[in-house]
Amino acid sequence: MPKILVIEDEAAIRRVLVKILSEENDKYQVDEAEDGLSGIEKIKNDDFDLVLCDIKMPKMDGVEVLEAVKKIKPETPIVMISGHGDLDTAVNTMRLGAFDYISKPPDLNRLLNTVRNALDKKELVVENKLLKKKVSKNFEMIGESKAISHIKSIIEKVAQTDARVLITGPNGTGKELVAHWLHQKSDRSKGAMIEVNCAAIPSELIESELFGHVKGAFTSAVKDRAGKFEAANGGTIFLDEIGDMSLPAQAKVLRALQESRIQRVGSDKDIKVNVRVVAATNKDLKKEIAEGRFREDLYHRLAVILIKVPALNDRRDDIPLLVNHFTEKIASEQGTAKKSFSSKAIKLLQDYDWTGNIRELRNVVERLIILGGSEVSEEDVKLFASK
Repeated sequence: MPKILVIEDEAAIRRVLVKILSEENDKYQVDEAEDGLSGIEKIKNDDFDLVLCDIKMPKMDGVEVLEAVKKIKPETPIVMISGHGDLDTAVNTMRLGAFDYISKPPDLNRLLNTVRNALDKKELVVENKLLKKKVSKNFEMIGESKAISHIKSIIEKVAQTDARVLITGPNGTGKELVAHWLHQKSDRSKGAMIEVNCAAIPSELIESELFGHVKGAFTSAVKDRAGKFEAANGGTIFLDEIGDMSLPAQAKVLRALQESRIQRVGSDKDIKVNVRVVAATNKDLKKEIAEGRFREDLYHRLAVILIKVPALNDRRDDIPLLVNHFTEKIASEQGTAKKSFSSKAIKLLQDYDWTGNIRELRNVVERLIILGGSEVSEEDVKLFASK
C-alpha cells in the first residue's frame, strides 16, 4: 500500500493535496507535515514511497528537505511543489535529484500522472534492490573463522575503490566468490562483471578474447569483434587463473592497466576503457616470475590489494556453517525438505582431509543428502563421503 507524505506550510493547499490523493486511490496512505523539520522527522521514522514537498517554507525550505532526504532515504522520490516565483528553483531541484515539480495551483491530471510515475519508479527501485540481494546471496561468503572474517573486512574496505585486487589460493577455495563480492559491493555493480578463464582459452586466442579483433586480423576473423575488456567497460573484468596467461598477452594486459586503453588484434586504433581488474590464481606467481613465466611488472600492477583465500582444512570451524548452507541450497534447488546432519556426522566431516576444498565439500554434502538417511549419520559419512 503506497505511503505518501505531503510537506506544505499552507494549510489550505495541504488539505487539497491530501484530499485529491486520498480520493484518487483508496490504497494511498497519505500523511502530512506543516513544515520541513517535521517532514524530515516523519521521513526518518517511516518509509514513504513518495514525498510531495513545497519549496518556500519556514524553518527549513524545500531544497534543504530534498538534500536531507537524499542523504537519509536516497531511494525515495520527491516531487517539488513550486509557486510562480519558484520555477527557476524548481528546475534546479531536478539537478539535485528531485523526481519532478508541480506548479501551484496544481493541475489535477499533471499531479496524478506525476504521482503514478513516481510510485512506479519507487517500485522498480525496490524490485531492483531485491533482485540484487537475491543475486548477491548466490555469492554469499559463508564462515566466521578468523581468516574469512579478515577477507570480509578487506572486501568492505576495498570494494568502493577502484584498486586492483589479486586473489590467491588453492583450487576450489572460493576465489571466484571473493571476486563477485568485490564487484557487487562496489559502485560498479550496476555495470557488468565479465569473467575470463585464462587457463581455458588457447594461448593463440587469448589476445582476441581479451581485446577483440578486426575483420581479417587472422583467418577466421570474418568480422569485427569486441573483446572482454570492452564488454566490461564501466564494470569489472575478472581474470581467473591469470598465472596461465601467455607472456605476449600479459604485455597487452599491462598496457591496458597502465594506460586504460586497448587495441583490437589487427588494429592500431586505441580504445579507451574504464575497467576494474580483479585477478585470481592458484599458482605461486613469485615462483613463476623467478622462472620467467610471469611478468614482475604485471604482478605489481595486479597485486595492489592481495587477498589469500585459505584452504578448507585451514578453516574447519566453518564446516558446520557450510554444511547447513549447502543443505538449504540443495533442498531449495531440488524442491525437497531440508535434511539434518547429526553432530557426529558433522564432526567426521570436520576431520576429513579436504583436498578439493569447498567444491569437494559441496559435492559430498549433496551425495550424503541423496544417499543418506532422513538424518545424515556418522555411518552415512563413513560409507558415502570416502573418495
